[in-house]
Amino acid sequence: MRRVIERILNLLIFLLETPRPVTAAEIRSTVAGYGDQGDEAFHRMFERDKELLRRLGVPLERKALDAWEVDYGYTVDPEQYALPDPGLTEEERVALSVAARIVRLGGSHTGLDALLKLGGIERGAGLEPLGADLGAEPGILGTLFEAVTARQEVEFDYRNQRRTARPYGLAHRRGHWYLVAGTERGERIYRVDRVEGVSLVGKPKAFDKPKDFNIRSVMRDQPWESGEDPTVEATVRFDPDVAWWAARTLGVAEPMGDLVATVPVANRDAFIGWVLSFGDGAEVVAPVDLRAEVVRRVETALEALP
Repeated sequence: MRRVIERILNLLIFLLETPRPVTAAEIRSTVAGYGDQGDEAFHRMFERDKELLRRLGVPLERKALDAWEVDYGYTVDPEQYALPDPGLTEEERVALSVAARIVRLGGSHTGLDALLKLGGIERGAGLEPLGADLGAEPGILGTLFEAVTARQEVEFDYRNQRRTARPYGLAHRRGHWYLVAGTERGERIYRVDRVEGVSLVGKPKAFDKPKDFNIRSVMRDQPWESGEDPTVEATVRFDPDVAWWAARTLGVAEPMGDLVATVPVANRDAFIGWVLSFGDGAEVVAPVDLRAEVVRRVETALEALP
């Protein structure tokens, strides 16, 4: 059942993130959970998944790809799928955040997922092979969301260091949540699933966001371009099967075969997570230390498998 849920989430995220109708063949080759199926098995699975999405109220549509209506694709309009903005004030959002963290059902926070949807968290605009990130703890997101709305400082462990930050906003990009915060060294971006031991410190309304702060502008760049690491130029080779996705993400021309790209990296965690999302279709060629870190991450993940 977990595999079914993950596949459905992968499919829904892909349809929401892609700004045009996509064919069944594209879905089969891109969305995790379909690629290892034969033709008949994929057809049956895809038909069941489409029906399930529609029963869940997802506005899944089948549209012609051109004026001749020869080929068709599938799409989900984000505006139809999204809940209308209820127009909550900052105080109302804080109250909801506190309530959602107090009320539990079966040991889990029941209201956090819905609460995050009410907080103005923007939808990511990037395109690449997608998978549902189920690893982020709802409690951490809830605490960070409360800190953002209450303008209260937080402390947390990040990459083996204790950090203090002024949280400005949360955003979702390419399957991961990111915290944008002010620090003594300037504005920083942290990947939430790397955050541990988060706690609120001080009093609410302890700081004001910069007047020109706009989380859309901050997150417009790729997540790996903003961070605390010294910026390096990484060389990455993408196989033909995934090169077109990488090209769209990086904003370069789509190649006919392999793509070799130079990528500025200031956030190694975000960069490595992005590269690994391509599976064995991407290879970090240089620098040597960054390549070694990617290899180490893969080996550690393989060792953890049962």
